[in-house]
Amino acid sequence: MKSITIKGSERESVGKKATKALRNAGKVPCVIYGGDKPLHFAADELSFKDLVYTPNAHTVVVDLEGGKKYDAVMQDIQFHPVTDNILHVDFYQLFKDKEVTMDIPVRLLGNSPGVRNGGRLLFRKRKLAIKALPDNLPDFFDVDISKLRIGGNISVATLLKDEFTILHPENTVVVQVKAARNAVLTDEEDEEGEEGAEAAAEAPAEGGEA
Repeated sequence: MKSITIKGSERESVGKKATKALRNAGKVPCVIYGGDKPLHFAADELSFKDLVYTPNAHTVVVDLEGGKKYDAVMQDIQFHPVTDNILHVDFYQLFKDKEVTMDIPVRLLGNSPGVRNGGRLLFRKRKLAIKALPDNLPDFFDVDISKLRIGGNISVATLLKDEFTILHPENTVVVQVKAARNAVLTDEEDEEGEEGAEAAAEAPAEGGEA
């Protein structure tokens, strides 16, 4: 997975007064958890733009004054309710032998023949939560929809790998094509749609997770 470097400096004072002064100076108070003790630091708000304002997932190298570097992932972020300025960021420190939980974006590849025939593409899961060692974190889940016809779907079960654990039931639908009123069904798609409807009726309710 690609990594972004954020340069910052350790915070000696973590009180409300010091925090307010940091924000007034255009800096964001942050904490890294997961080590021996929480590490408080601050970084320029502009340095977070490639980490926060993107659909992609990234790990982070927190580069502090004095040559201290920490591999981490962003766990939580708080925004100002009016200005949308970043108020606070929590990170979790990465260790090569310790699994971490992270949301990985789903990327659709190809063109669905079901959509070309008038079906509606429903992108149910744009991100999937996984647990993996840092070196096994993927950048994306690439999902090929080039054979996805009307009535068909692609579930989590097709994305399983030994390198990580997907934290969703295997029958969770990631993407599907539903028939629209003006859809043109081929004979093959008509049969698939009927089979898909029967399978959906038999599947547990949690398979329809949005």
